[in-house]
Amino acid sequence: MEEKGMDEVLKKAEVLIEALPYIQRFNRKIIVVKYGGSAMVDEKLKEQVIQDVTLLKLVGFKPIIVHGGGKEISRWVGKVGMEPVFVNGLRKTDEATMEIAEMVLNKVNKSLVALVQELGVNAVGISGKDGGLLTVEKRYADGEDIGYVGEITGVNPKVLFDLLEKDFLPVVCPVGMDASYDSYNINADDAACAIAKAVSAEKLAFLTDIEGVYRDPADKTSLISELTVSAARQLIGDGNVGGGMIPKLNSCIDAIENGVSRVHILDGRIPHCLLLEIFTNRGIGTAILGDKEQRFYHE
Repeated sequence: MEEKGMDEVLKKAEVLIEALPYIQRFNRKIIVVKYGGSAMVDEKLKEQVIQDVTLLKLVGFKPIIVHGGGKEISRWVGKVGMEPVFVNGLRKTDEATMEIAEMVLNKVNKSLVALVQELGVNAVGISGKDGGLLTVEKRYADGEDIGYVGEITGVNPKVLFDLLEKDFLPVVCPVGMDASYDSYNINADDAACAIAKAVSAEKLAFLTDIEGVYRDPADKTSLISELTVSAARQLIGDGNVGGGMIPKLNSCIDAIENGVSRVHILDGRIPHCLLLEIFTNRGIGTAILGDKEQRFYHE
Protein backbone atom coordinates (compact mmCIF):
# COMPACT_ATOMS: atom_id res chain seq x y z
CA MET A 1 0.00 0.00 0.00
CA GLU A 2 1.30 3.48 -0.88
CA GLU A 3 2.32 5.74 2.00
CA LYS A 4 -0.51 8.20 1.27
CA GLY A 5 -3.06 5.40 1.26
CA MET A 6 -1.69 4.03 4.53
CA ASP A 7 -1.91 7.48 6.15
CA GLU A 8 -5.59 7.71 5.20
CA VAL A 9 -6.30 4.28 6.66
CA LEU A 10 -4.48 5.17 9.89
CA LYS A 11 -6.46 8.41 10.20
CA LYS A 12 -9.69 6.43 9.95
CA ALA A 13 -8.44 4.11 12.68
CA GLU A 14 -7.56 7.10 14.88
CA VAL A 15 -11.08 8.49 14.47
CA LEU A 16 -12.56 5.18 15.58
CA ILE A 17 -10.23 4.98 18.59
CA GLU A 18 -11.12 8.58 19.56
CA ALA A 19 -14.80 7.60 19.52
CA LEU A 20 -14.27 4.51 21.69
CA PRO A 21 -14.53 6.12 25.19
CA TYR A 22 -17.73 7.91 24.16
CA ILE A 23 -19.26 4.71 22.82
CA GLN A 24 -18.33 2.94 26.06
CA ARG A 25 -19.75 5.66 28.29
CA PHE A 26 -23.04 6.12 26.46
CA ASN A 27 -23.75 2.51 25.50
CA ARG A 28 -27.44 1.69 26.17
CA LYS A 29 -28.10 5.30 27.22
CA ILE A 30 -31.03 7.32 25.85
CA ILE A 31 -30.30 10.34 23.66
CA VAL A 32 -33.10 12.66 22.50
CA VAL A 33 -32.45 14.50 19.24
CA LYS A 34 -34.58 17.55 18.49
CA TYR A 35 -34.49 17.75 14.71
CA GLY A 36 -35.43 21.00 13.01
CA GLY A 37 -34.22 24.04 11.10
CA SER A 38 -32.39 23.93 7.77
CA ALA A 39 -31.41 20.30 8.33
CA MET A 40 -35.07 19.41 7.72
CA VAL A 41 -35.32 21.36 4.46
CA ASP A 42 -32.06 20.43 2.73
CA GLU A 43 -32.40 16.86 1.43
CA LYS A 44 -28.67 16.12 1.70
CA LEU A 45 -28.52 17.37 5.29
CA LYS A 46 -31.66 15.39 6.12
CA GLU A 47 -30.02 12.23 4.84
CA GLN A 48 -26.86 12.93 6.89
CA VAL A 49 -28.80 13.57 10.11
CA ILE A 50 -30.67 10.30 9.73
CA GLN A 51 -27.36 8.53 9.00
CA ASP A 52 -25.95 9.99 12.24
CA VAL A 53 -28.92 8.92 14.35
CA THR A 54 -28.95 5.48 12.78
CA LEU A 55 -25.24 5.06 13.53
CA LEU A 56 -25.86 6.07 17.15
CA LYS A 57 -28.48 3.34 17.31
CA LEU A 58 -26.21 0.72 15.78
CA VAL A 59 -23.30 1.41 18.15
CA GLY A 60 -25.47 0.96 21.24
CA PHE A 61 -27.22 4.27 21.95
CA LYS A 62 -31.00 4.47 22.36
CA PRO A 63 -31.95 7.50 20.24
CA ILE A 64 -35.35 9.18 20.13
CA ILE A 65 -36.04 11.76 17.39
CA VAL A 66 -38.41 14.63 18.12
CA HIS A 67 -38.97 16.70 14.99
CA GLY A 68 -40.54 19.98 14.05
CA GLY A 69 -41.91 21.05 10.69
CA GLY A 70 -42.66 24.75 10.95
CA LYS A 71 -41.35 25.73 7.51
CA GLU A 72 -43.30 22.94 5.83
CA ILE A 73 -46.46 23.89 7.74
CA SER A 74 -46.10 27.51 6.61
CA ARG A 75 -45.64 26.35 3.01
CA TRP A 76 -48.85 24.31 3.10
CA VAL A 77 -50.79 27.07 4.87
CA GLY A 78 -49.75 29.35 2.00
CA LYS A 79 -50.72 26.77 -0.62
CA VAL A 80 -54.32 26.76 0.59
CA GLY A 81 -54.47 30.56 0.45
CA MET A 82 -54.02 31.29 4.16
CA GLU A 83 -51.48 33.61 5.74
CA PRO A 84 -49.22 32.26 8.54
CA VAL A 85 -49.55 34.41 11.67
CA PHE A 86 -47.07 34.39 14.56
CA VAL A 87 -47.40 35.95 18.01
CA ASN A 88 -44.19 36.14 20.06
CA GLY A 89 -42.68 33.40 17.93
CA LEU A 90 -45.69 31.07 18.33
CA ARG A 91 -47.86 30.11 15.36
CA LYS A 92 -51.46 31.30 15.72
CA THR A 93 -53.32 28.05 15.14
CA ASP A 94 -57.02 28.13 14.41
CA GLU A 95 -58.95 24.94 13.66
CA ALA A 96 -58.09 24.94 9.94
CA THR A 97 -54.40 25.59 10.62
CA MET A 98 -54.33 22.83 13.21
CA GLU A 99 -55.72 20.41 10.65
CA ILE A 100 -52.98 21.39 8.19
CA ALA A 101 -50.28 21.27 10.87
CA GLU A 102 -51.21 17.76 11.96
CA MET A 103 -51.37 16.55 8.38
CA VAL A 104 -47.96 18.03 7.55
CA LEU A 105 -46.28 16.84 10.75
CA ASN A 106 -47.51 13.30 10.18
CA LYS A 107 -46.26 13.43 6.58
CA VAL A 108 -42.83 14.60 7.78
CA ASN A 109 -42.88 11.94 10.51
CA LYS A 110 -43.42 9.07 8.11
CA SER A 111 -40.81 10.37 5.67
CA LEU A 112 -38.22 10.27 8.47
CA VAL A 113 -39.33 6.76 9.43
CA ALA A 114 -38.80 5.68 5.82
CA LEU A 115 -35.26 7.14 5.77
CA VAL A 116 -34.36 5.25 8.96
CA GLN A 117 -35.88 2.03 7.65
CA GLU A 118 -33.90 2.44 4.42
CA LEU A 119 -30.70 2.27 6.49
CA GLY A 120 -31.71 -1.02 8.06
CA VAL A 121 -33.00 0.13 11.45
CA ASN A 122 -36.60 -0.39 12.55
CA ALA A 123 -38.34 2.89 13.36
CA VAL A 124 -41.85 3.73 14.55
CA GLY A 125 -43.42 7.13 14.02
CA ILE A 126 -45.80 8.41 16.67
CA SER A 127 -47.29 11.71 17.81
CA GLY A 128 -47.72 12.99 21.32
CA LYS A 129 -51.31 11.73 21.11
CA ASP A 130 -50.24 8.08 20.94
CA GLY A 131 -50.35 6.30 24.28
CA GLY A 132 -51.09 9.62 25.97
CA LEU A 133 -47.44 10.60 25.48
CA LEU A 134 -48.01 14.37 25.68
CA THR A 135 -50.96 16.00 27.44
CA VAL A 136 -51.42 19.74 27.17
CA GLU A 137 -53.52 22.73 28.07
CA LYS A 138 -54.11 25.83 25.97
CA ARG A 139 -51.09 28.10 25.76
CA TYR A 140 -51.44 31.87 25.66
CA ALA A 141 -49.04 34.46 24.26
CA ASP A 142 -48.91 37.36 26.74
CA GLY A 143 -52.57 36.72 27.54
CA GLU A 144 -53.64 36.46 23.90
CA ASP A 145 -55.56 33.37 22.78
CA ILE A 146 -53.57 31.92 19.86
CA GLY A 147 -55.77 28.89 19.26
CA TYR A 148 -54.68 25.27 19.32
CA VAL A 149 -51.17 25.79 20.70
CA GLY A 150 -50.40 23.52 23.63
CA GLU A 151 -48.47 23.95 26.86
CA ILE A 152 -47.26 20.53 28.02
CA THR A 153 -48.74 19.51 31.36
CA GLY A 154 -47.83 15.83 31.44
CA VAL A 155 -45.65 13.20 29.78
CA ASN A 156 -46.36 9.47 29.83
CA PRO A 157 -43.18 7.89 28.40
CA LYS A 158 -44.41 4.27 28.57
CA VAL A 159 -44.89 4.02 24.81
CA LEU A 160 -41.30 5.23 24.30
CA PHE A 161 -39.85 2.77 26.81
CA ASP A 162 -41.83 -0.04 25.19
CA LEU A 163 -40.50 0.85 21.73
CA LEU A 164 -36.91 1.17 22.96
CA GLU A 165 -37.16 -2.16 24.77
CA LYS A 166 -38.29 -3.81 21.53
CA ASP A 167 -35.31 -2.24 19.71
CA PHE A 168 -37.29 0.33 17.71
CA LEU A 169 -36.17 3.89 17.07
CA PRO A 170 -39.07 6.22 18.03
CA VAL A 171 -39.75 9.26 15.83
CA VAL A 172 -42.08 11.74 17.56
CA CYS A 173 -44.05 14.62 16.07
CA PRO A 174 -45.10 17.40 18.50
CA VAL A 175 -48.89 17.11 18.62
CA GLY A 176 -50.70 16.47 21.90
CA MET A 177 -54.18 16.35 23.37
CA ASP A 178 -55.88 18.26 26.16
CA ALA A 179 -58.33 16.89 28.75
CA SER A 180 -61.13 17.09 26.15
CA TYR A 181 -59.05 15.11 23.62
CA ASP A 182 -58.68 18.08 21.27
CA SER A 183 -55.46 18.18 19.24
CA TYR A 184 -52.85 20.89 19.89
CA ASN A 185 -49.67 21.92 18.10
CA ILE A 186 -46.64 21.95 20.46
CA ASN A 187 -43.35 23.79 20.12
CA ALA A 188 -40.86 21.05 19.14
CA ASP A 189 -38.14 22.36 21.49
CA ASP A 190 -40.59 22.13 24.39
CA ALA A 191 -41.64 18.62 23.36
CA ALA A 192 -38.04 17.40 23.11
CA CYS A 193 -37.17 18.90 26.49
CA ALA A 194 -40.23 17.40 28.20
CA ILE A 195 -39.57 13.97 26.69
CA ALA A 196 -35.87 14.07 27.61
CA LYS A 197 -36.78 14.82 31.22
CA ALA A 198 -39.43 12.09 31.33
CA VAL A 199 -37.07 9.37 30.06
CA SER A 200 -34.05 10.69 32.07
CA ALA A 201 -32.06 11.01 28.85
CA GLU A 202 -28.29 11.01 29.07
CA LYS A 203 -28.18 13.59 26.29
CA LEU A 204 -30.52 16.05 24.63
CA ALA A 205 -29.27 17.48 21.32
CA PHE A 206 -30.86 20.51 19.63
CA LEU A 207 -30.15 20.78 15.89
CA THR A 208 -30.45 24.48 15.09
CA ASP A 209 -29.41 27.06 12.51
CA ILE A 210 -26.75 28.55 14.79
CA GLU A 211 -23.25 27.37 15.65
CA GLY A 212 -23.82 27.29 19.42
CA VAL A 213 -23.52 29.74 22.32
CA TYR A 214 -21.08 32.67 22.11
CA ARG A 215 -19.59 34.74 24.92
CA ASP A 216 -19.94 37.65 22.51
CA PRO A 217 -22.51 37.16 19.72
CA ALA A 218 -20.59 39.66 17.59
CA ASP A 219 -17.36 37.64 17.87
CA LYS A 220 -17.53 34.33 15.98
CA THR A 221 -14.30 33.17 17.66
CA SER A 222 -15.96 33.22 21.10
CA LEU A 223 -17.93 29.98 20.70
CA ILE A 224 -18.21 28.18 24.06
CA SER A 225 -17.53 24.43 23.84
CA GLU A 226 -18.78 23.62 27.36
CA LEU A 227 -21.02 25.69 29.58
CA THR A 228 -22.23 24.94 33.10
CA VAL A 229 -25.75 25.77 34.25
CA SER A 230 -24.49 28.57 36.52
CA ALA A 231 -22.41 30.05 33.69
CA ALA A 232 -25.43 29.85 31.36
CA ARG A 233 -27.52 31.76 33.90
CA GLN A 234 -24.74 34.33 34.16
CA LEU A 235 -24.69 34.82 30.39
CA ILE A 236 -28.45 35.35 30.36
CA GLY A 237 -28.29 37.73 33.33
CA ASP A 238 -25.49 39.76 31.77
CA GLY A 239 -27.42 40.15 28.54
CA ASN A 240 -24.66 38.42 26.54
CA VAL A 241 -26.95 36.13 24.54
CA GLY A 242 -29.42 37.04 21.82
CA GLY A 243 -33.15 37.03 22.44
CA GLY A 244 -33.72 33.86 20.40
CA MET A 245 -31.15 31.94 22.43
CA ILE A 246 -32.63 32.82 25.83
CA PRO A 247 -35.63 30.41 25.71
CA LYS A 248 -33.38 27.65 24.34
CA LEU A 249 -30.83 28.13 27.15
CA ASN A 250 -33.63 28.18 29.71
CA SER A 251 -34.92 24.89 28.24
CA CYS A 252 -31.41 23.44 28.53
CA ILE A 253 -31.14 24.52 32.18
CA ASP A 254 -34.57 23.10 32.94
CA ALA A 255 -33.68 19.76 31.32
CA ILE A 256 -30.42 19.41 33.26
CA GLU A 257 -32.07 20.32 36.56
CA ASN A 258 -34.65 17.58 35.89
CA GLY A 259 -32.37 14.63 35.24
CA VAL A 260 -30.84 15.09 31.77
CA SER A 261 -27.06 14.73 32.06
CA ARG A 262 -25.98 16.95 29.18
CA VAL A 263 -27.56 19.15 26.52
CA HIS A 264 -25.95 19.99 23.18
CA ILE A 265 -26.75 22.95 20.93
CA LEU A 266 -25.52 22.13 17.43
CA ASP A 267 -25.47 23.71 14.00
CA GLY A 268 -27.60 21.33 11.95
CA ARG A 269 -26.26 22.92 8.75
CA ILE A 270 -22.89 21.19 9.35
CA PRO A 271 -22.76 17.72 7.78
CA HIS A 272 -22.74 14.94 10.41
CA CYS A 273 -22.85 17.47 13.26
CA LEU A 274 -24.17 14.88 15.73
CA LEU A 275 -21.24 12.54 15.21
CA LEU A 276 -18.72 15.38 15.35
CA GLU A 277 -20.14 16.66 18.65
CA ILE A 278 -20.65 13.34 20.41
CA PHE A 279 -17.69 11.27 19.22
CA THR A 280 -14.81 13.76 18.97
CA ASN A 281 -12.68 15.32 21.69
CA ARG A 282 -13.43 18.94 20.91
CA GLY A 283 -16.94 18.77 19.50
CA ILE A 284 -18.34 21.51 17.28
CA GLY A 285 -21.22 23.09 19.21
CA THR A 286 -21.95 23.97 22.82
CA ALA A 287 -22.42 21.32 25.49
CA ILE A 288 -24.32 22.44 28.60
CA LEU A 289 -23.84 20.44 31.79
CA GLY A 290 -24.60 20.54 35.48
CA ASP A 291 -22.26 22.48 37.75
CA LYS A 292 -21.00 19.30 39.44
CA GLU A 293 -20.62 17.18 36.33
CA GLN A 294 -17.09 16.50 35.16
CA ARG A 295 -15.89 17.51 31.75
CA PHE A 296 -15.62 14.57 29.44
CA TYR A 297 -13.48 15.81 26.56
CA HIS A 298 -10.18 13.89 26.50
CA GLU A 299 -7.70 16.55 25.60
